[in-house]
Amino acid sequence: MAAERCDTVNMDPDIEFLSDDELEREADGYKEQGNAFYIQKDYAEAFNYYTKAIDMCPKNASYYGNRAATLMMLCRYREALEDSQQAVRLDNSFMKGHLREGKCHLSLGNAMAASRCFQKVLELEPDNSQAQQELKSAESILEYERMAEIGFEKRDYRMVVFCMDRALESASACHRFKILKAECLALLGRYPEAQSVASDILRMDSTNADALYVRGLCLYYEDCIDKAVQFFVQALRMAPDHEKARLACRNAKALKAKKEEGNKAFKEGSFDAAYVLYSEALTIDPNNIKTNAKLYCNRATVGSKCVCVVEHKHLLEHAQLELKKSKRKDYYKVLGVDKNSTEEEIKKAYRKRALLHHPDRHSSASAEVQKEEERKFKEVGEAFSVLSDPKKKLRYDSGQDLEDEGMNMGDFDANNIFKAFFGGPGGFSFEASGPGNFFFQFG
Repeated sequence: MAAERCDTVNMDPDIEFLSDDELEREADGYKEQGNAFYIQKDYAEAFNYYTKAIDMCPKNASYYGNRAATLMMLCRYREALEDSQQAVRLDNSFMKGHLREGKCHLSLGNAMAASRCFQKVLELEPDNSQAQQELKSAESILEYERMAEIGFEKRDYRMVVFCMDRALESASACHRFKILKAECLALLGRYPEAQSVASDILRMDSTNADALYVRGLCLYYEDCIDKAVQFFVQALRMAPDHEKARLACRNAKALKAKKEEGNKAFKEGSFDAAYVLYSEALTIDPNNIKTNAKLYCNRATVGSKCVCVVEHKHLLEHAQLELKKSKRKDYYKVLGVDKNSTEEEIKKAYRKRALLHHPDRHSSASAEVQKEEERKFKEVGEAFSVLSDPKKKLRYDSGQDLEDEGMNMGDFDANNIFKAFFGGPGGFSFEASGPGNFFFQFG
């Protein structure tokens, strides 16, 4: 592209009176130095020299394009997006500018905007293979977003986590996808993982209301209610219309207040009143398993002292059972079924989850993703082996230890369950037929 006349406004006084040709030569010299540092992977220095070129000739699209590429290597995608957009504003036929803008949008999770950029590239270069591939990635992200939305509505949080993991392979800088994954991890009871994701975002953006909400949610479900409220309040300070934080904050405060009322009544010897207050507290949020388990214990203790309540021993045993259940894996949640599911429904759920997380399906993913999917695959096998066996299911539902049955989950082999379920010793392979649509073949 022929260089346009350089704008010398705000130019260094020493070069203010250089001719246009001299300015272009000076700017090109800085660009070449930037290129050299870029090749050496010294992106910080490359950025500095491209900036000098831009300062000297701020209407040259290629300089912005080069700096955008450097910013992308530094994972500064928002700044890279601004430079890419400036490049194509200066020259709408600048193919690399459109391509880089699309890749920035994609990394930030803006799949629709990315698609438009890649389509523009294909208008300029119909055979551009990189744009064709990136366009497919954008379409996959849109499909994973759609699947995640459906999964969240159905409370299939494991599916949402799976979809977000796949989307983040292309949209690595998308905070929205990370937050949705973290929220679902929290709802699945995987609090350390959820907190890790939220904390990573807060280190980069301490005012992110969604991340503050997730941190609060983890603390709330771990029965650290006072700390949870602090995070919810902070989230609402950053985003006053954050409805999830508002609801969680209200539940947390109500749960704490009702529990404290019950404790006060108990200490004062008002056992009947304490029993009623603990019962009311248990209706506030059935999903808060840890806090509710303690409330069951408190209510059972009060019940043993109440004149109006019978079967005290039964109440205490029930409370102890609920506390024990709150500390173990929820195999029903792992398979995405309820306690009244039929044998056929449990088999159907296992088939879906096992195929979803089988290691062969993720052989081309990163080592971190492979490890996570292997863990999920084993967990699904554990769940099926228990819930598909009437005797083990009865012991599990009653809160008894499965180890008493001689079943050591630490030595569990999920592959044996998978082979037994699908039948035959032959090998199998997974093939993709589009985002989220996979089938397997036996050898």
